[in-house]
Amino acid sequence: MARQATLQTSECPVARTLEAIGERWTLLIIRDAFDDIRRFGDFQKSLGLAKNILAARLKVLVELGIFEICPASDGSAYKEYVLTERGRAVFPIVVGLRQWGEQHLFKAGETHSVLLDKDSDQPVTRLEVRSVDGKRLAPQDCHRRRVTG
Repeated sequence: MARQATLQTSECPVARTLEAIGERWTLLIIRDAFDDIRRFGDFQKSLGLAKNILAARLKVLVELGIFEICPASDGSAYKEYVLTERGRAVFPIVVGLRQWGEQHLFKAGETHSVLLDKDSDQPVTRLEVRSVDGKRLAPQDCHRRRVTG
């Protein structure tokens, strides 16, 4: 109930986004979905998460329209959690978190994963914030404005 109140009343898009998907396990579930994990058991195996916590997080993600539950792609009796368009739109957020972590949370030479372009097998270019005319923007180059509608 508190989640819904915050999602419906906060004027800050960052606050609403964090309330919706900012919890650690939620983002890791979404990350795994980008790696083609779709079944409850596979999420559980990948994350080592208790069934009740995973079930609760997946339920919220379905309610938010991040996932939809579909029949298994292999025709079995299982159900799969498939990212919706809204869910796939989280990709740049996950990439941004990944790139920040790669740059700031690993020591030189420390083993970590990197995101590669499947076609070139090269690391994905760092995300940047750009103006309408393509100029790279820093925080001091931006400001917020309250809008209605």
